[in-house]
Amino acid sequence: MKKLVLSGLSVLTIISFISFQKKPKIDLAVSSERGKEIYLTNCVNCHMEQGEGLEEIFPPLANSDYLLADKNRAIRQTLYGVTGEMTVNGVTYNSEMNGFELSDEEMSDLMNYILNSFGNEGGVITPEDVKAARDK
Repeated sequence: MKKLVLSGLSVLTIISFISFQKKPKIDLAVSSERGKEIYLTNCVNCHMEQGEGLEEIFPPLANSDYLLADKNRAIRQTLYGVTGEMTVNGVTYNSEMNGFELSDEEMSDLMNYILNSFGNEGGVITPEDVKAARDK
């Protein structure tokens, strides 16, 4: 009986540990809707309403190979800004983007909107993902 109780406690401990290791659930639709408002406030002037950008001036976010290639880079560049050359969908851009002072949740929402709009299928970014990218 003692072994059975100890085995049961061991299993419960392992299950509890695993459940705490999972990323928190996030409602992508709700997060993206909040992110859209942030996008319209901060990003639309350069990247345009449909994420098409301005060729050779501001890179597109729509169907963007560069954006989807490295989500952590995308988070850091949005947080801290970026300068210099980058090639997006075969076109070279050489401009500057300022970073944005957003909370981890706001940045998560913005990235979820951008990564899942304009023909992109970029998955989910959690506030914890933003914090990890910020800490690098």
